[in-house]
Amino acid sequence: MSTLKLDTIASRDGTESTDVTNVINGSAKAWVNFDGTGTVAIRESFNVGSITDLAVGRYEVNFTNAFEDTNYVCVVGLNLNTSGGGTSNYNRMAVSNPATTSKAYYNTFTTSATLGDVQVNQAAFFR
Repeated sequence: MSTLKLDTIASRDGTESTDVTNVINGSAKAWVNFDGTGTVAIRESFNVGSITDLAVGRYEVNFTNAFEDTNYVCVVGLNLNTSGGGTSNYNRMAVSNPATTSKAYYNTFTTSATLGDVQVNQAAFFR
C-alpha cells in the first residue's frame, strides 16, 4: 500500500479528516449512509453532497468533489426495512450505469426483482 503525505481539514463535526484529493490509496474517497424511504435523507457521509430520489428503488449519489475518471469502484450494502414482515423486506441492490465523475446511480430490488425502496442504504466509493 502506498502512503501519501496527508494534509488535514476540519470536517463538519469538528474532527479532522483528510482532504478527498489526498486520501491514502485504498481508502474510500466517498461514502454514504442514507434512508431511501419517504423523503430521502443522508444520515452520514463523506464527499457525498446529496442523494436524488429518481423513482421507487432508484437513487442518484452526487459527489461533492468529482472523481478524476469513471474507473472508480462502488461497494454497497443495505439493511432490511425496519417495518418488518413480508418478502419485500429482503432487498437486493445494483449500481447501474452510466456513472459519471460527479455521480453514481444506485438501484434496490425486492426478491421478486421489482424496484423497491430500502431504509438503510450504504455505499463506499474507491479509486
